[in-house]
Amino acid sequence: MNTEFGISIKDVHKEFAVNHTGIASLKSLLVFWKKRTLVKREVLKGISLDVKRGECLAIIGKNGAGKSTLLSLLARIYKPTSGTINVNGRVAPLLELGAGFHPDLTGYENVYFNAVILGLTREQVKERLPSIIEFSELGDAIGAPVRTYSSGMMARLGFSIAVHVDAEILIVDEVLAVGDQHFEKKCLQRVGEFRDNGGTILLVSHQLKSVEEFADRCIWLHDGNVQMTGKPAEVVAEYVKEG
Repeated sequence: MNTEFGISIKDVHKEFAVNHTGIASLKSLLVFWKKRTLVKREVLKGISLDVKRGECLAIIGKNGAGKSTLLSLLARIYKPTSGTINVNGRVAPLLELGAGFHPDLTGYENVYFNAVILGLTREQVKERLPSIIEFSELGDAIGAPVRTYSSGMMARLGFSIAVHVDAEILIVDEVLAVGDQHFEKKCLQRVGEFRDNGGTILLVSHQLKSVEEFADRCIWLHDGNVQMTGKPAEVVAEYVKEG
């Protein structure tokens, strides 16, 4: 892989098998298994793109366009049906609220759990724990079970962990939208520092103003295809025009 790029995607397709029987129980499935109708749904239809080191690429598009599926492929949650994905560096994914958190563990315990999964040693987590807690601004709530957290509190904790694990690639899917304006500004500042230090960022957002202000380049996904790629202001203008 060319080390100029943090991410390189070539002709990636992703299909899911959808069951149209409406069967909701194991018993019904065993009785009516011959009547099952599995339909393949192609969510991504040959996506190719490269993201340079130190670049922030924003992905926009309507719900169902394939944005979150693409990020899930990069985070290795799914495998592509065909095509190749090369990721050059450690990835810190922020894909959905609560993903990777155990609801009955405290925020403190979840920091250890997630940071180790993302590649830190227990000693490294211990060293960075005060900074992680301070950045999250959770205060005493860090000792409460995550199931008691609001969506904004989970976003704070997830983001704080992600920016403390020495990742080279940050994948963000809309999670910052649930935070307050103060914390969102703080996160964008930290993401900017991450990019200035050579980090690669892939950002999915419906906040078009933030896309224009922050991203270096923008891709518009439509029905599993790249509809347009270019400067954020130009792509956003065409996307808004299309309605």
